[in-house]
Amino acid sequence: MFLSLTKALMASIVLLTLCSLEARSKPLTYKLPDREEQRLRPGAGSDAAQNNCLSCHSVDYIETQPKNQGLKFWENEVSKMIKNYHAPISEEDAKIIADYLSKTY
Repeated sequence: MFLSLTKALMASIVLLTLCSLEARSKPLTYKLPDREEQRLRPGAGSDAAQNNCLSCHSVDYIETQPKNQGLKFWENEVSKMIKNYHAPISEEDAKIIADYLSKTY
């Protein structure tokens, strides 16, 4: 009896593990809202930000950042996007974007 109970328990563990692995193996996806629907606030440099930033995330990501943090904060944020997330932003655009965000957000 103990042996059959042990086998049943082991079979249950194996089955739960397989189900867990299958659930984790499915790719996670996230659909960004249509780009045309999203617009950054108007201002000098908004085109550079619109073309670079919104290719990876929504306007909401920018809107939810702490307000009035200044140029250094935004330079660090843009640098993080380039270095950590490999955002393909040119050095020239990075400066324009950080300046725009610091003045607008």
